Amino acid sequence: MTIRKLAGVTGFTAAALALALVTVAAQAPSIERIVLQRGDLAAPGREGVMAKGIFPAGGTTGRHTHPGEEITYVLEGTIVLEVEGAPTRTLKAGDFFMVPAEKVHNATSQGAATVVATYVVEKGKPLTTPVK
Repeated sequence: MTIRKLAGVTGFTAAALALALVTVAAQAPSIERIVLQRGDLAAPGREGVMAKGIFPAGGTTGRHTHPGEEITYVLEGTIVLEVEGAPTRTLKAGDFFMVPAEKVHNATSQGAATVVATYVVEKGKPLTTPVK
């Protein structure tokens, strides 16, 4: 095989592998969110929302923000939390974390996991906004 043909095959193989990796990442399982309760707070224009997040193995929230603070407790399993501007953290059952308002973050499970999240957010805004 000539070097030119070999380079073409290698380039094609690399492109195919890159496409496969992007496709697998795009198909990562998402979590199931169940709102447990939602209600107005004493702070004007704010509401509290409590939700349960059920992560399948390898499940991810995807990069997103909230219009207020998030306070989350890991009930079972292990998740990896990425918050923009902070070190990545691995959290297990019994751990908790807080994410400031409008901070881009993502959580991915290592195996199945369940969390309970409480949000103190601006009333009338979407609870979660995806970020590209």
